[in-house]
Amino acid sequence: MPDAELQAQADSLSWFHSIDLGHGVTTKGLSDQQATVTTGQLPGFSGKTVLDIGAWDGYYSFLAERRGAARVVALDHYAWGIDFGAREAYWNECRQNGTLPDHALDTTDFWRPDLPGRRGFDFARAALASNVEPVLADFTTVDLDSLGSFDVVLYLGVLYHMKEPLTCLERVRAVTREVAVIETVALRVPGVTGQSLLKFHPGGDLNRDFGNWYQPNIEAVQALARAAGFSRVEIVQGPAPDPPRTVRSALRRRFGTRREQPIQEYRAIVHAFV
Repeated sequence: MPDAELQAQADSLSWFHSIDLGHGVTTKGLSDQQATVTTGQLPGFSGKTVLDIGAWDGYYSFLAERRGAARVVALDHYAWGIDFGAREAYWNECRQNGTLPDHALDTTDFWRPDLPGRRGFDFARAALASNVEPVLADFTTVDLDSLGSFDVVLYLGVLYHMKEPLTCLERVRAVTREVAVIETVALRVPGVTGQSLLKFHPGGDLNRDFGNWYQPNIEAVQALARAAGFSRVEIVQGPAPDPPRTVRSALRRRFGTRREQPIQEYRAIVHAFV
C-alpha cells in the first residue's frame, strides 16, 4: 500500500515501541524508553533460534529476525489480552481508596479474547512480511516442553513484574540453550556493595504500577541468575559508578555538609550463559 496509507493505519493503533516498518514509516511508540536494550548490548542472532518473552509489539523479535535469526518466537499474554484502559481505571480507584488491587481480575474482568494489545504486533508482522511466530501463552504457566528450547532467550522488561523472580528465571534457564539476556529495572543503594538486595513494591510505588513487584540491585540479578542454574553471568549494564573521592570531598567542602546520596534507579542488563 502507499506509504502515507501505511503510516495512517499504523497511527490508528496504540504502540509501546517505535518500530521502523520501512519506506519511511515508523510506529509512534508510547514509551520514552523504547529501546532499553541497544543492539550493541545484545548477543549475535545470525543463524540462532530466538525466544522473545513478553514481546508486546515485537520490537526485539523483528530486530532478531532482521539480524539473521533462523527462527524467532514472540511470546506474550498479558500485554496482548489486557484491556489497559479498564484496568487503569480500576487501579485509580484503588489508589483513591488506599486499597491494593485484586490481580486475579486481569484474566477475568480485564481480559479481552480479541487480543487488543496484539493488533500492533500483527500489523507490523504483516507490513514487514515477517516470519516471526506469535505464541499466546503465559510464560509462568505454559508447558515448557511444548515450547521447546532456544539458543537465545530475551527476557527484557519482565523480571520486575514477576511475583516469584527466582522461579521465573528457573523457567528461563529451562528453555535456554546458550544465553539469556535479562533486562530489568534495578536499584543501587549508595555505600552498599557485595550484598544481594531486592526492594519489594507491593503498593504501586514503583512508577505508579501495581504490577511492579521487585527491584533488585545488580548483585541480586547475578545471584538470581546463578541460583536459577546459569553457569556464568556477565554484566552488560550496571549502575553508574560513585564519583571520585576527590569530587565528593570538594562537594562537602563547598556545601559544608555530608549529604546522603539517593537510591539510584536504572536499567540493569546481564547476559546469563548456560
